[in-house]
Amino acid sequence: MTPEQPSSAISTELLSTDPVDRVIAYHVRTKHHFNRYARSLGYLDWANQPNPFRRFDGTQLVRLPLLKADEEPRSPSYDAIYQPGSVPVQPLTNRTVSRFFELALGLSAWKKAGESEWALRNNPSSGNLHPTEGYVLLPSAEGLDLKPGLYHYAPREHGVELRADCSPAAISRLLAPFPSGAFLFGLTSVHWREAWKYGERAFRYCNHDVGHAIGSARIAAATLGWKMALLDGADQNQTARVLGTHRVDDFSGVEPEHPDCLAVIWPVEAEARASSSSRENQNLPLFLEEAAVTGVAVGPWHGKANELSREHGVHWDVIDQVAEASWKTSLEHPIVSLAGTPIVPPETLHASRTTDDAAAIIRQRRSAVSFDGRTSISAATFFHILQRVMPRVERPQLQRPMPWDVLPWDPAIHLMLFVHRVEGLEAGLYMLARDPNKLPFLQQSMNPELEWTPAPGCPNDLPLFWLLQGDAQRLAAQVSCQQGIAGDSAFSLGMLAEFEGRLRQGGAWWYPRLFWEAGVVGQVLYLEAEAAGVRGTGIGCFFDDPVHEVVGIKDLSIQSLYHFTVGGPVDDQRLMTLPPYHHLQHE
Repeated sequence: MTPEQPSSAISTELLSTDPVDRVIAYHVRTKHHFNRYARSLGYLDWANQPNPFRRFDGTQLVRLPLLKADEEPRSPSYDAIYQPGSVPVQPLTNRTVSRFFELALGLSAWKKAGESEWALRNNPSSGNLHPTEGYVLLPSAEGLDLKPGLYHYAPREHGVELRADCSPAAISRLLAPFPSGAFLFGLTSVHWREAWKYGERAFRYCNHDVGHAIGSARIAAATLGWKMALLDGADQNQTARVLGTHRVDDFSGVEPEHPDCLAVIWPVEAEARASSSSRENQNLPLFLEEAAVTGVAVGPWHGKANELSREHGVHWDVIDQVAEASWKTSLEHPIVSLAGTPIVPPETLHASRTTDDAAAIIRQRRSAVSFDGRTSISAATFFHILQRVMPRVERPQLQRPMPWDVLPWDPAIHLMLFVHRVEGLEAGLYMLARDPNKLPFLQQSMNPELEWTPAPGCPNDLPLFWLLQGDAQRLAAQVSCQQGIAGDSAFSLGMLAEFEGRLRQGGAWWYPRLFWEAGVVGQVLYLEAEAAGVRGTGIGCFFDDPVHEVVGIKDLSIQSLYHFTVGGPVDDQRLMTLPPYHHLQHE
C-alpha cells in the first residue's frame, strides 16, 4: 500500500456551509483503509524536516533555573498527586515556573545514533514532531522575578521569551474572577510540523498532541499543589489575541501557529480560602471578559517567529479548511463550583505500586517502539490502570479526580480493549464505559450479539465488560495498520468517541476537543504504564472503519480516534541516551 499523492484541487466536500458537515467530511476523507491510506506526500522530505524548536527573534530570552531532582521544589510521590490535599502548595516563583515547564513541556532526554541527535520531551508527540507550543500569561508576584506579561516557552533552552509586555493592572483585571495567585497557560499548534510527515491526517495528530500537553501540564501542576481548568467558554479569537497568534507580521513568511486553548492555573490553598470566604467566590468562571482581553492584548509586543522549514513542497488545503470549520466563535459563560468535596480514590487505588516520585515517572516516560510478546501484567494492575482513566462523573456533587478536573465536559471517549496477557483475565475483547450513563448508548450503537458481561474480578465501580472471548493479538495488530506493537503487548485499545451526536449538538468546535480528551487519556496511560513497570505507546495509524466493524459500528455515532498499547518494551541498544540539558552545559 502506498499513500495517495496530494491533489491540487480544493476539497469540494469541505465547502459546505455547515461547519459540522465540513469537519465530518474531513474526518471521513482522512480515514485509513486496507487498500489506501489518507493522502500524504508519500515520502519524507528530509531536507525540509521542520525545526522542532520555535524561537522568536528580537525578544528577550530569560533562562529558567535548571533544577536538580533533589532541589526545591521537590517532587511529591507519584501516588500523592492523586490524593486530594496530599501535596504541599508551592508559591509562584521562578523556581516553580521552571519546574512546571520542565515537567509539562520540557526535555526528558536526547537520543543519539551515529552523528544524529534528537530530543525527547516529557509531553509525547506523534512522530516526535512536537507541533505544540506553550505560553504563560504571568501577573506580578512576590518571589517571581519575571515581569508581568506573556511568555513563550523555549524547551531547548529551558527559558521563556517575552512576547508581550502587559500592565499589572490589565493582567489583574483579566485574572480578577479567578482564585488568588492564578495565571493563564495557553497552547498553540504548528500544523506544518505534523503535515510534513502525515499529510492531511495531521490535524488529527496535532489535536492528539494538544490533549497530551493538557494532560502533562495538569499533572505537572499537581506536583506543585496547583489546580488547572480549561477556559472552554472562551472563543478562539480571544485565545488568539491573548497568545498573539493573530499578529500577522510576527509570523510573516514563516509557519503560523493555530490558537488551541487557554487554561487557568491556581494554587489549591487559594481555592480553599475562596471557598471559606463567601458563596460568590465558590464558583470558577471558565471564560474571559472581552474588555479584559482587549486590555492585555495591546502589548507592546516583541519578537518575530523563526522559520521552521525552507520549503514545504505541498500545502495541505484541507487542514486549513477543517481548522476554519472547527474554529470556535461562540462565547459561553460556564461556571464550575469549587465547593464540591474532592473525590477520594477508590480503596483499590490507595496502595502504592511504586516508590518513585512523580517527576521521576514523568521524566522516564518513553514511547515503546517494540514489545517482547511475553510480558504480562496482573489483573489488579490492569484494573488499577483503568480506574485512573475514570473521570467519576456519576457523582456530580463531587469534584472530579486529577487530571479529569481539567476538562469541563462529560466524557466522550470510551475504551475498546484487546486483552492479550493479563493474568487472571481471559484474552479477548472488552469495553470500558468511562461514563457509566452512556452504557445504553454504547450497547445500542454496536452489534447486538455482543455479550456485555461484567469482567470477572473487576471492582464494582469499574464499568468494564467482556464482549468477545479469544486470542485477539492478530486482530489488534491488523486494525492498527499491521503494527505488531498492538498484539505483542499485554493489552492494547482503541479510543471510541461519541461522535456525530456530540458534534451536531455542541458544534463543529467539539471536533478538536474529542482528540484532546483522547490525548489526556493517553497521557494517563503513559504514566500508569511506567508506574507499573511496563511501557506504553500511542498509535495514530489504524484502519478506521475496520476498527468499527470489530464491534459492529455501522454509522458515525461512534468513531475511533486514537489507539494505545501497553506491554514489556524491547529497547533499541544501538541508541545512546544523553541527559536532557547536556547541550546547555557545553554552551
